Amino acid sequence: MINADEIAGILKQQIQSFKTEVQEDEVGTVIEVGANLARVYGLRGVRASELVEFPNGLQGVALNLEEDNVGVVILGSDADIKEGDKVRRTGRIASVPVGEALLGRVVNPLGQPIDGKGPIETNKYRTIENTAPTVVQRQGVKQPLQTGIRAIDALIPIGKGQRELIIGDRSTGKTAIAIDTIINQKGRNVFCIYVAIGQKNSTVAALAQVLEQKGAMDYTTIVAVSPSEAAALRWLAPFAGCAMGEELMYGGKDVLIIYDDLTKHAQSYREMALLLRRPPGREAYPGDVFFLHSRLLERAAKLSDELGGGSMTALPVIETQAGDFAAYIPTNVISITDGQIYLTPDLFFQGIRPAVDVGLSVSRVGGSAQTKAMKSVAGQLKLELAQYRDLAAFAKLASDLDKATQMQLMRGEKMTELLKQPQYQPQPMEDQVAIIYGATNGFVNDIPTPRLQEWAKGFIDFLHAKYASIPESIAKTGQLPDDVKKQLDVALTEFNKSF
Repeated sequence: MINADEIAGILKQQIQSFKTEVQEDEVGTVIEVGANLARVYGLRGVRASELVEFPNGLQGVALNLEEDNVGVVILGSDADIKEGDKVRRTGRIASVPVGEALLGRVVNPLGQPIDGKGPIETNKYRTIENTAPTVVQRQGVKQPLQTGIRAIDALIPIGKGQRELIIGDRSTGKTAIAIDTIINQKGRNVFCIYVAIGQKNSTVAALAQVLEQKGAMDYTTIVAVSPSEAAALRWLAPFAGCAMGEELMYGGKDVLIIYDDLTKHAQSYREMALLLRRPPGREAYPGDVFFLHSRLLERAAKLSDELGGGSMTALPVIETQAGDFAAYIPTNVISITDGQIYLTPDLFFQGIRPAVDVGLSVSRVGGSAQTKAMKSVAGQLKLELAQYRDLAAFAKLASDLDKATQMQLMRGEKMTELLKQPQYQPQPMEDQVAIIYGATNGFVNDIPTPRLQEWAKGFIDFLHAKYASIPESIAKTGQLPDDVKKQLDVALTEFNKSF
């Protein structure tokens, strides 16, 4: 039997509990489009950096919020967008997928994989623009981040949480230093992010292959954007990489991030700004180009213990034109960072590689980011190289030099030779300490300069084979006590007899 009262009761109940959900979408209209930019009328409530959606699924970022229209940069090709198209607000600020699932992958600035290895399994997102940690949330930079490059670890040490600029003309080995540093993080529990801004796809593919061969891709994410892509994507890339790094840093992990290079980044921002009709300033860059890089690099930090003690170390790269370090973008980034590694073409073409100009390079964190062992041997090395630089200038003018000056020049030449290092062969700290100790204590005075590289390689092999306890002790304690120095003296003397 059907009970009419029962059915009526159910219907009444459903009518009472019925709620309508109204979804309000704010929609605007494209009034002008071209050069990967769109002017949109009608998005009155849109926020700065908010994602908007075009009819074909393409997204854009609202950059210019003007009185009667919004300037939107399109994240992709503008070929399918035309005047009169409807544009919808998404309510989301531009963000990228983050998390450890991105390690070992090559992604574009939107976090989408471009390496053909399938989708990335992560449900975490992070906005690309975030506030940098405050002074209270940070702690001093005091742990070394080893690059594996003797010239840098001894003379221009980098610490976890530091921002060290790599600056030089094109083809002087800037990227090589960055890649060696990534390779050297193997087994050190440091995650790496390499942001390739406007670099050829073939260059990025070759780089990924090198990292794969060296076993470094397991802890590395590459964020790549080619020169043919929209300026908006090149502008987005470093911020996307930074957000990926921040997720790991706030998780208590150590991160190394490389921006290669910020010159191209500034140029793509200038391109966007001029098309958006923002007033140009010096070298036609917009007025906020300094803020563009400072808010990016300030996000690198060594966090306080209360926040987990994670760190993000930034190595921005800047390309100079004909060694002009006083240009606008180089001076801007020099003033933001905690030191710089200068690479010069003169040294590069003399065969001194890495072509680090030790006189002009500086680390504003200095010895506090070095182990005691490295500090104890690096002081003497710095002194000898400084004296050599002063004398070398005069030696070109003088024909006959006294014995002491000749000796000083000879030692300086040997030190310079020992600071050369082949690409993709970073060296552990303990091996660097052993070589520099031998060099600064006169054990290489009788070795012919052209054979010093051979000597260094042979000595390290000998040390690990016959006196393995010495490098083990230095690696474990980070110190070079007198008893270990005595053992090193014995090992060096024995090796030199056979060499």
